[in-house]
Amino acid sequence: MPDQPSPDRFKAEMPAIPGVSGAGRRSPGSTMAVRLVAGLLALLFLLVLGTRLVMRARRVEPPTPQPTPQIEVPTPAADPSALIPKATETNPGVATISEMAKPWSTKEFFFRNRLTGENIPALLIRLPGGAASQSAGYWALAMTSAYGNCRLEYIEDLNKLKTDYGFRAAKHPMIGNPCNRTLFDPTKMTNLPGNVWVRGAIAQGSDLRPPLGIEVKVEGKNILAISME
Repeated sequence: MPDQPSPDRFKAEMPAIPGVSGAGRRSPGSTMAVRLVAGLLALLFLLVLGTRLVMRARRVEPPTPQPTPQIEVPTPAADPSALIPKATETNPGVATISEMAKPWSTKEFFFRNRLTGENIPALLIRLPGGAASQSAGYWALAMTSAYGNCRLEYIEDLNKLKTDYGFRAAKHPMIGNPCNRTLFDPTKMTNLPGNVWVRGAIAQGSDLRPPLGIEVKVEGKNILAISME
C-alpha cells in the first residue's frame, strides 16, 4: 500500500506568540503576575475585613454616660400645728405643772371632738388666784366662738385692748372675739340659763355666752383635758 499521509500533516499549526509557551506550560512572567494579583486581592480582603471589625467595635462600644443633673428640692416648711399637743380620749395630757408655773401662763392644744372627730383649737390658761396643783387654778376653753366660726384670741397687750377693742378698764389679759369686739374676762364667772355657772363672763360686746369650756384635771405633774361643753 502506498504510504498514507500522516494525520498531523493536515493539522494547523498554532501561531507562535511571544512570551507564551506551548500547551501545558506557563512562562515565569505569567506566574509572577498571577501571584501579584493574588497578593493584591488578599491585601484588599484584609483591609475590608479590618475596616468592618473596627466599625463593628465602634457600634458596640456603649456611649459614655452623661451625669444626671441634680435638682435641689427645697425642704418643706415645718407645720407649726404638728408641735401642738392633741388631747384625745386615750391621751388627754396637754401640759405639765412646771410649764404653767406662772400666773397667766398659756398653752395651746387641740381637743378632739369625740362625736365629729374634729380637732378643735383650744387654750389652757393658768389663773392668778388658784393653786397649780388644783384644777380650779386653770381655765381651758375652745378658741372658736360658741356661735359662729370666728377664731378667738388671747390678748396680753393691754394697749391692744384699749386701741383695738376700745376697752380702757383692762388690768389683765382677756379673751377677745375680733369679729364683733366682744371681750371675755377669765377671772369672772357667769350664770347661764338652767343655773349653769361658767367661766369667762362677758366684759363687753354682743356675744350670747362665754366660750365653750373644757374640763381639766390635774394628775401628778400632768394637766389633762377631759371633756368639753
